[in-house]
Amino acid sequence: MPAETVSVTGWGRTAPSVARVVRPRSYEEAVEAVRGCGRRGGIARGLGRAYGDAAQNAGGAVLDMTGLDRIHVIDTTGASATGSPACGAGSPAHGAAGGTVLCDAGVSLHRLMEVLLPLGWFVPVTPGTRYVTVGGAIGADIHGKNHHVSGSFSRHVLSLDLLTADGQIRTVERGTPLFDATAGGMGLTGVILSATVQLHPVETSLMTVDTERATDLDDLMARLTATDHRYRYSVAWIDLLARGASTGRSVLTRGDHAPLDALPARTRRAPLTFRPGQLPAAPLHMPDRLLGRATVGLFNELWYRKAPRFRTGELQKISTFFHPLDGVPHWNRIYGRSGFVQYQFVIGYGKEDALRRIVRRISGRGCPSFLAVLKRFGEGDPGWLSFPMPGWTLALDIPANLPGLGGFLDELDEEVAAADGRVYLAKDSRLRPELLASMYPRLGDFRALRAELDPRGVFVSDLSRRLNL
Repeated sequence: MPAETVSVTGWGRTAPSVARVVRPRSYEEAVEAVRGCGRRGGIARGLGRAYGDAAQNAGGAVLDMTGLDRIHVIDTTGASATGSPACGAGSPAHGAAGGTVLCDAGVSLHRLMEVLLPLGWFVPVTPGTRYVTVGGAIGADIHGKNHHVSGSFSRHVLSLDLLTADGQIRTVERGTPLFDATAGGMGLTGVILSATVQLHPVETSLMTVDTERATDLDDLMARLTATDHRYRYSVAWIDLLARGASTGRSVLTRGDHAPLDALPARTRRAPLTFRPGQLPAAPLHMPDRLLGRATVGLFNELWYRKAPRFRTGELQKISTFFHPLDGVPHWNRIYGRSGFVQYQFVIGYGKEDALRRIVRRISGRGCPSFLAVLKRFGEGDPGWLSFPMPGWTLALDIPANLPGLGGFLDELDEEVAAADGRVYLAKDSRLRPELLASMYPRLGDFRALRAELDPRGVFVSDLSRRLNL
């Protein structure tokens, strides 16, 4: 089985650690890798899009699961497979709404789109990148622009195969404690080997998109509250360098999958074509100070001004609407060698004053973030460490070399916790452990299940050590 000792980091490139990376190509090799993790344990890793240290394990093993990348069954009949590739595929069982796919955990959402879109199906939830694996999507319980109507990814997972610390492979059904601990559990209950996922039917590979400007944060929240229910997908880019009367000015983008009759006649001949474009990769070495207040301020001004005040019905490619940054390979390099921190939190409805204070503080601090988005979450998801809860979520990228950034984010953590909010563990690299229990009320249940399931601490990561998960 291929293995090498290398430096491993998250997508933010802020806290590298050295680990022995093992690359299993079969379930049997995955079992062998878990049994041979050693005293520093191991953690599964997909395509490395977790921003912080969730898929790192200093001095231990990291299981690169991208070699397990088979799509086993695509069921478009409204049935779902009750078996698993590890335990033997069973016969279809009716009851699942729409189509399903049974695939290995190392399959990327990009690959699923390549295969499924021509058949008229789409993944139920996608984040801002399609280069995440199914296993990573479950472990982080990813969310997208449709959480207000569809929830997070794990809500659409019917079952999964989990390799636990004792070397056994268990089929875990939705609605069980082990499923709820694994969904959003950051890989700490075991190694996900495969999953059966419900799909969303589509007629085309295009989106019909409405775009409008909001003059400030209150205007944005009012527009989202009043009309978000009309759209399956909704997100707002927010200018966090704007101040005064323009604080929180935004560009609101919402849409849905375009029906066939919305396409021009020439496009209807191949309505499900999926060909995402790609620009040249970001250079390997970029200056650390490229994204400072001046350059980001200029970008934000131009981005806001070029957006239409109000436009409806624009047709966009799926890749343009969901994953614009995927068109620039290795875009995380633009922050230079120091890397960047992505900070994401959620604050419940009724706590809008706290959101206003935080946005004003970020704006007043002059954090140069060209990539900041605000969304509304719907009902919370059953995962014990799942991030979404009903409320407002703000995510922003910040250069890691910004002076005083650590202390400033610590203060924001305190304000988020005081408002009964939480930060997203899949993007975290610096949260203080004493705040975790107030943010995640089921933390005690998660720790108890882990202690019972994995008493020797086989599954461990830099994140779990730092936060005592």
